[in-house]
Amino acid sequence: MRVIIIDDDRFICASLKTILQADPDIEVAAVGTSGEEAIRLYEEVRPDILLMDIRMDGIGGIEAGERILQSHHGAKILFLTTFSDNEYIVKALRMGAKGYIIKQDADAITPALKAVMSGQSVFGNEIAAKMPSFIDGAADHDLSAFGIGEREMEVIEQVAKGLNNKEIADALYLSEGTVRNHLTAILEKLGLRDRTQLAVFYHRPHFCGKQP
Repeated sequence: MRVIIIDDDRFICASLKTILQADPDIEVAAVGTSGEEAIRLYEEVRPDILLMDIRMDGIGGIEAGERILQSHHGAKILFLTTFSDNEYIVKALRMGAKGYIIKQDADAITPALKAVMSGQSVFGNEIAAKMPSFIDGAADHDLSAFGIGEREMEVIEQVAKGLNNKEIADALYLSEGTVRNHLTAILEKLGLRDRTQLAVFYHRPHFCGKQP
């Protein structure tokens, strides 16, 4: 896979490049130190994954990621940062990032890139531990204004609990195919990319900018 590294600390860029290039499956195609460079390099290189810091001078990682995704909807962006603030986590999920991991968890970086490359969304242990804090007050949400039916709402609730398709099927006495069909319809109705964004939408709808 071809990866671009963006971090405003040149030492971190060099360290990440050394770590990643130790794996024969990873090619560091370019390195940059700002959001502006991230946008330019993405256009020039078209990497498989953009590994990017969040807080940088000028255009930060979130804004750079949003601009890239506006032009390249399938872009895979993995945020690597020292900041685990809930605000950053939710913004990253909202804008369609494929993952959010902490720099200190260096051993997780290469596996995270491979997971994102295979189509998964990835969150470091510290980030995953924060996800339950997004759940408060979710039970009284009403998504009927979006055309979400009762059965679809049940599926959303199971997704929000972190269940996979098989677990949802078992819990609701449905086939996995039916669960997949419900999820496809739900994501289309809500204009979301994947089940991770669906969970965040359910827990914190005001962050998603959605209005019925």
